[in-house]
Amino acid sequence: MTTSTARRLEEVTPANFEAAIGIRVRPEQEFAVSPVVRSLAEAYVHSGVAWPRLIVDGDRPVGFLMAFYDIDWYEDGSVRRSGLWRLNIAAGEQGRGYGRFAVESVAEEVRRRGGKECWVTWHPGPDGPEGFYLGLGFRPNGETSEGETVGVLELG
Repeated sequence: MTTSTARRLEEVTPANFEAAIGIRVRPEQEFAVSPVVRSLAEAYVHSGVAWPRLIVDGDRPVGFLMAFYDIDWYEDGSVRRSGLWRLNIAAGEQGRGYGRFAVESVAEEVRRRGGKECWVTWHPGPDGPEGFYLGLGFRPNGETSEGETVGVLELG
C-alpha cells in the first residue's frame, strides 16, 4: 500500500484522459454523481470556473474531482461561491481516505484563492454522500440546488 505522501492531484491531460474517464463509482452511487466524461465536458464549457483533477496515489488513478471557483451562484451577481462540484472515487478505492484527501485539497485551494467557505451539493438518500460530507464538517445551509442539499464548510 502506498503512503499518503504519494497522493496528489493531476491536471487531466491527453496522457491520463483514458484513466480519468475510466473512473467508476459503485453502481448504487451512480445516481448521485455524473460520470467523469460528463464532468470533463462541463469543465470545457465552463472553463473559467471549473477545475477538474485526477486523484492519483503513486502511479494509480483512484478518483476524480472537479472544483468550481468564484461562480455566480444565483446567476444574478448577488452571490459568488467556490467549492466541490464533483467527486468520483473509484469503486475499489473507496474507504481509503481518498475522498477526504480530495475535499481537503479543494478546501485548501479555495483558501489559497482567498475564499472563506467551501460549498458542495449532494443528493439526499440512503446511498448518497450526506454522511461523508457531514463527517468532514459541511453543514446544510437550508438551500437546495436542482433537488440537492447545499452544504457549506467554514474555512476560518
